[in-house]
Amino acid sequence: MARTRGIVLAFVLLGLSFSIDPAAAQKKYDLGASDSEIKIGNIMPYSGPLSAYALIGRTQEAFFRKLNAEGGINGRKINFVSYDDGFSPAKTVEQARKLVESDEVLLIFQSLGTPTNNAIQKYLNDKKVPQLFVATGATKFGDPKNFPWTMGWQPTYQTEGRIYAKYILQNLPQGKIGVLYQNDDSGRDYLKGLKDGLGAEAAARMIVGEIPYEPTDPTVERQIVTLKTLGADIFFNEASPKFAAQAIRKAAEIGWKPTLFLASISNSVGSVLRPAGLENSKGILSTNYLKDPTDPTWKDDPAIKEWANFMDKYFPEGDKTSTFSVYGYLTAQTMVQVLKQCGDELTRENIMRQAANLRDFELGLLLPGIRINTSPTDYFPVEQMQMSRFNGEHGELFGAAIGGEIGTQ
Repeated sequence: MARTRGIVLAFVLLGLSFSIDPAAAQKKYDLGASDSEIKIGNIMPYSGPLSAYALIGRTQEAFFRKLNAEGGINGRKINFVSYDDGFSPAKTVEQARKLVESDEVLLIFQSLGTPTNNAIQKYLNDKKVPQLFVATGATKFGDPKNFPWTMGWQPTYQTEGRIYAKYILQNLPQGKIGVLYQNDDSGRDYLKGLKDGLGAEAAARMIVGEIPYEPTDPTVERQIVTLKTLGADIFFNEASPKFAAQAIRKAAEIGWKPTLFLASISNSVGSVLRPAGLENSKGILSTNYLKDPTDPTWKDDPAIKEWANFMDKYFPEGDKTSTFSVYGYLTAQTMVQVLKQCGDELTRENIMRQAANLRDFELGLLLPGIRINTSPTDYFPVEQMQMSRFNGEHGELFGAAIGGEIGTQ
């Protein structure tokens, strides 16, 4: 009888242990996650022609370091493994395989570039590894039907191109447009958005030149001279930071003074406009969706102050005049929100489920009125922008935030 009572008591205590900690039985992990760690992979052009964007990856690393110092996410520390691909698609493939097969990361976050992400999209989708919040606005990275494991973050290039077209039709309807664009899907997306926004008839009449460049080109000076020769009085500068700065400088050198539109991917004061020459950059039109730290409008803004304190403490060598460090901070915050929503179910499938379930998510460094929204059929988190004009010191916002939702391609 005593032995029977002992067995019963043991089962009762066992039952109590499960009832005391039911969450323990509900934890679910895939490779790269555990009770103590979440391993996140990242690929950035720390070298090569797009190395100006390296500031994004370094800001993200500093943000996760800050997060870990504060206790991590539900007690789990972020292990941020970031590799250089030099903006070479072949190298991107190599680094992605290393992250997935050797480092065994839970996901790849914010890999940068259109051709580089294109090179690994099928591989990651075949492996069912999240390719999350890619750092490119190409529309092909918001296609949940064909690539359910890939999601963008920033506004699409087509959206931005349509916004510029709307401004041109309203304010410069007789203008002659010259376009400099990167010869890949990102540049072609910008060009398509511009043409779609103008409409076929106006595009045929107004665009007098559309000249590509390769990321491996040493300069774009020849292209700028050609666009001037073609008689363009509107210049759409869709170039990555190094080439955008070259183009602005060269236009000034040859006395070409068109109305200049600069793609948002390169409208950083610290990384582009200052190297191009602040006087040369005066009057440039662009779009924004995040707060520019050089704009005195935000001098007393709580979110800017919080970001500035973060930079001082965790990334003092970083550039506080560059929107790239604001962008890195925002994307890391979005990643953290997804991981928080996952709770103790840190599986790749649940990560994508939560990434596609962001509802009116507000971040202080986004412009007022701009919120992040996603769904299982909408893989474009940020879909609004606002026009700005550079006054020689900072961009001045004008008009209202403009939406540009587009359906899945």
